[in-house]
Amino acid sequence: MHASYYKRPLLWGLICYILCLLFFYKPGPDPQDIYHHISPKEVTLTAQAAGFAVSKGNKQNIILRVQSIDGQPAKGRVYARFEKGKAPLWKEKVQVSGILKKPYSQDIQGNFDWGAYLASKNIFTEIKVNDVRPLAAAPLFFRWITQIRQDVLQTFCTHFSEDLSAVANGILLGERGELSASLYSAFQDSGAVHLLVASGANVAFVTLIVFALGNLLGFNKRKTAWVALLLAGVYTLIAGADAPLTRAYFMAVCAVLGYVFHRNSGVFQGIVLSCWAILLITPSAIFETGFQMSFLATFAIVICLNNYEFSYRWPKGVRFFAQIFLVTLSSQLALLPVFTNIFYKVSFVGLLANMVLVPLASVLMTACALFYLFSCIGLGLLFKPVIGFLLFLFVFLVKSFAAFPLAAVSVAAWKTNKIICYYALLFLLFHLPLKSFVLKLYKPLLGAVLLLLVFDFFFLSSHEIYLLNDWNKNAILLKTSNAESVLIGAEIDGEKLAKALFSIGAKELDYLLLFNTKKGQLKNIETLQEKIKINKIVFPFQDIWPGEEIKQGPLHIQARWAVMQDSQKALWYQLGYGGKNDRLSYQISGKDFSFITSGNGRFILQDGQVQNNLLNSTRKIVL
Repeated sequence: MHASYYKRPLLWGLICYILCLLFFYKPGPDPQDIYHHISPKEVTLTAQAAGFAVSKGNKQNIILRVQSIDGQPAKGRVYARFEKGKAPLWKEKVQVSGILKKPYSQDIQGNFDWGAYLASKNIFTEIKVNDVRPLAAAPLFFRWITQIRQDVLQTFCTHFSEDLSAVANGILLGERGELSASLYSAFQDSGAVHLLVASGANVAFVTLIVFALGNLLGFNKRKTAWVALLLAGVYTLIAGADAPLTRAYFMAVCAVLGYVFHRNSGVFQGIVLSCWAILLITPSAIFETGFQMSFLATFAIVICLNNYEFSYRWPKGVRFFAQIFLVTLSSQLALLPVFTNIFYKVSFVGLLANMVLVPLASVLMTACALFYLFSCIGLGLLFKPVIGFLLFLFVFLVKSFAAFPLAAVSVAAWKTNKIICYYALLFLLFHLPLKSFVLKLYKPLLGAVLLLLVFDFFFLSSHEIYLLNDWNKNAILLKTSNAESVLIGAEIDGEKLAKALFSIGAKELDYLLLFNTKKGQLKNIETLQEKIKINKIVFPFQDIWPGEEIKQGPLHIQARWAVMQDSQKALWYQLGYGGKNDRLSYQISGKDFSFITSGNGRFILQDGQVQNNLLNSTRKIVL
């Protein structure tokens, strides 16, 4: 890729806009949003379906674009839950009745937060629909699009098992349905989960297939281009037209127009322009994992395919697999920090697996599309054994790769400074063939990386406490400036605790301190130990009395008479024996810090200041 691309004002404007969003923008409802009408009373909404319904068991969920509430104009989007079979079609106008509520949100460190996920899509309200009345049918074109999608999904559900139909629908349309937990985990561990999402590769594949057929039939180049864009656009709509597909189609438009008018910068410009378009319309998309992964992977692939060219003297087959290898490697390197900080695992077989599974997925996509077309004319059964075998083979390979030793290794999340340094070095790696460009850039980039690491070492290290609450089950997570991790209490589910530890960069747990024997803690500890190594479990506290002290490594733990809170959160102190020794508080001290934990982990006390936890939330405290 020519270095001049990085001098374009449009690109630098986008970078500045993204930084402004990351630092200064927080997703939230505007003053006219339906969110401000939440109340215990049932309301009636007039709304239009903003996409396809997604089936979840006996329910169908869909996003509605609100037009009015109880007859008064309103705005915003609401996540609606319908009984199965009652959800509206895309673009259909309906009247629904139900009770509005805030999306369920559980912000436990390192764990999935449904409310935050919806907020990244600019949705701040949910409704469970009690009654629905159609008001206006969807336009004919969208009814046609919806009918095709439903026919495709039903075709595979009718002819194949639940898992195989889910894989077929996932590869073809990004609708994986009720995929079993074990198979979905195998897709994650093999690094192939992205193949179950309709992405830019699908749009590009449709476009290229049309071009190949046009050339084969001797059609005019310009006419073939328009047909390719038309069919790719129809596919984009059938597959749901979400952010990755919309971005990919916009890129395809720019690339095809560049090809038609002999301009070679169409793809790169398409990425930048589509990113601008999505973020201007929905700024909250910058916080959506799918958006981040889509653009990072696409940028990486475009840059590497332009900079690392393979000789045309190589055999076509060798060159094809070399390009697949480059595409897979560049996208996985670009997505490594994102995958790590979301899933807390790395697939070491992903590179090898994708070398095999990506081409096979392209074959499957074509075969599944042809199977549907032949099914429409009653000839589908003739090809069912072939499609069934290909689906079986694909699933078998996914499970085989996932079963490799070290297929997926649990890892800790990366800090922001480490991510910045990583991408700086990756940028240099991707541009190594541009020797003069790299020679100009490598010194300032390496200098910035070194300064950032030095700054982090001397100024950003601190003691951090995380008060975790999961429906009034508590735990306290301490990370010292020396990167030692201490967990106090294990009332919360062990898998959630493991994710909390990974998210703060802890590769293992140094100390687990148990102050009581509340029911369920031992089971949680067993689950935690399956995910992360615990170096030492300290459980002497059933026999300790006020004034006694225990030393564990750098920690000093001293028992004290209980510090408690009443219903108004006012402190009171137990100054003598009350018949039980489990109502104690503990002063935990280390180098440069000291605090008292009490109330079974509900709050800490430091220098006379009380820091309470919050229901279903995480409270971070820097000591």
